[in-house]
Formats: sequence, C-alpha cells, structure tokens
Amino acid sequence: MGMSVIISAATTEDAEQILKLQYLCFQSEAELYGNYRIDPLVQTLESVRDELTANLVFVARLGDEVVGAVRGSIDPDGIGEIAKLCVHPRLQGHGLGARLLRAAESALADEQSATRFRLHTGHRSETNLRLYRRAGYAPVGNTTGQDGVRLILLEKDAAARAYVASA
Repeated sequence: MGMSVIISAATTEDAEQILKLQYLCFQSEAELYGNYRIDPLVQTLESVRDELTANLVFVARLGDEVVGAVRGSIDPDGIGEIAKLCVHPRLQGHGLGARLLRAAESALADEQSATRFRLHTGHRSETNLRLYRRAGYAPVGNTTGQDGVRLILLEKDAAARAYVASA
C-alpha cells in the first residue's frame, strides 16, 4: 500500500531536510540561469531555522521525508509574501506545488489577514510561471535579485484564492 503526501506546518526539526531539499530542487534553476550562487543555494542552515521561527513554513511529507516546502510571511501593508516553493524532482508534476501554494495562501489569509499575495520567480522559469498563472497570479513587475537573476513579480488578490482551471 502506498503512502500519501501530507501537508503540515514545519517544525524546527525540519530545518536540515528543508535546506537539503531546497538545494536539490533549485539546481535546475541554477542551471537555467548559469548561476549557482542563486539565493536558495547559498542559504545557511541557521537562516532556514530563523525562517522557521519568524515565518509560516509548510512542508509536504511522504512518511518521514520532507518532499516539498514553502514559506510565507506578511509585510506591513498586509501583503502575503510567498517564497521558496519547492517540490522534490521525483514528485513534480503531480499537483504538490499547487497544494503547498494553497496551504501558504490559506494560512496567510486566515491567520495573518493578508489582502494580497505576492511571489516571484525567474523570468526563464516557465514551469513555475505556468503554475502561478493557473493559481490566478498575474505579473505586476520585474526586478533583479541580489544574485543577479531577473525576476518576475506576480500578485493576486487574497479573495481570489480559488484556482483557475485554465493555464
């Protein structure tokens, strides 16, 4: 009998697994941009622990293994910031990223009273952009990350949490 993937709040004990998963997942992004110094690949274990304390962090678990993660925080203007969504490569394409995104959105709206959601992804990251478009996000601008990667900023209204069926 197979196991189900469970989405739950992360604990401080998850920090090392989250960092290892993040390192694995963002290799393809680094290759896409020819930049192996992108922020998720140079993050320290201590800063992941800090995020677990300061932010909403959700993980997807397959048994005891963390196979997905996402972070959420709220800014002073009530905008829910969603970051570092990642799913283990062997489980990508099965809706797990969308489930993690919904968990972050729900918590930010319900627990933190977010009025809008904001996230970003690299301009060449078509798979990510497709996921976010399906989730109702629209581009609102561009910026360049500290790592030099051009990012597309996307937002949606928190009241529009329902997923759009079309890509």
